[in-house]
Amino acid sequence: MPLLADLTNIFSYILPFLFVLGVVVFVHELGHFLAARWCGITVETFSIGFGPEIAGFVDGQGTRWRIAFIPLGGYVKFKGDENAASMPASAEEVEALSPEAKKGNFHAAPLGHRAFIVAAGPLANFILAFVVFTVWFMAVGKVIVEPRIDAVQAGSPAERAGLKPGDKVLQVGGTPIQSFDELQRIVMLSAEQELFLLVERNGINMPIRVRPELRETKDQLGNTVKIGLLGISRSTSPSDIRHERHGLISALSLGISETYFWMKQPIIFVRELIAGRADAKQLGGPIGIAQLSGQVASSGFSELIRLTAIISVSIGLLNLFPIPILDGGHLLYYGIEAILGRPLSQTAQEIGFKVGLALLLMLMVLATWNDLSRLSKFFMSG
Repeated sequence: MPLLADLTNIFSYILPFLFVLGVVVFVHELGHFLAARWCGITVETFSIGFGPEIAGFVDGQGTRWRIAFIPLGGYVKFKGDENAASMPASAEEVEALSPEAKKGNFHAAPLGHRAFIVAAGPLANFILAFVVFTVWFMAVGKVIVEPRIDAVQAGSPAERAGLKPGDKVLQVGGTPIQSFDELQRIVMLSAEQELFLLVERNGINMPIRVRPELRETKDQLGNTVKIGLLGISRSTSPSDIRHERHGLISALSLGISETYFWMKQPIIFVRELIAGRADAKQLGGPIGIAQLSGQVASSGFSELIRLTAIISVSIGLLNLFPIPILDGGHLLYYGIEAILGRPLSQTAQEIGFKVGLALLLMLMVLATWNDLSRLSKFFMSG
């Protein structure tokens, strides 16, 4: 029975992980695929996963759709690609192709078409997130807690700044605050930075300056993370808590805002990492996503869908980083091609792809090491 329980526990993480990653990868590659078809490019392979094929079929236009054994990504292979990373033949080889061979060849396509096809993958991820968030705000809605302070920790930045229980935060840096969650998000990302608050106290609006402290705390997975904290807690009064569902127009606006918020997070993390206010140990990989997927799935399918949207944004943005082998690296090459009026030499591109692959592998090793370290601590504590 213990073995059965362990297997059940493992599947409770694996299945949500496969769902989240499968949806995100499929939508990303579908963006490339649809853009390529629209531009008249021949798509030879559409693969979810890498390695040996588990199942597949060929559609009416000759594209091989396949599910592969290693579910940690996917790719679309176009006519003219030397491999799944879209490594091109040399410019001379492309130029020497016959008109028939150039037809549908990705690398013989106009520069604008190539750039559009490459950018369509991340764009599809952002569209997925926007649609999910919009539907979420309409169908599920969210719990709104008034940005009212219930308690102030002794010796905290909030106490030193003069904040008191009962204060309601109206604005931060001139931006209106509608909920405690909005306030919390800003504070978490503003460690050691001065914030200008507009606070309502006993019917009177008053300005207060406060500087969140950088502190270590635990996230949903029990990982130690560094964030900004003021030392306040939110109101628990029923009069300050409400549940809101939104109409189409407001949901669309909130969907854009939520997508933009999650787009900023990786960029902010890199900035904080450089400034020394974040730790590389916070990076997570597939194991971390699997853990989070399992935990979120236990809260309900709607929460898992929301996590899928968040992961989709992260994957889309990661792919736009200007690292050769990623979509952003291809776009970087196309930008240089547009400036020079010709593509970089094949040698220069190959060197860039090798450097990009090395960087990507180093990042994956670091993230996986962090995941394994967290797992070992979890089992040791259990």
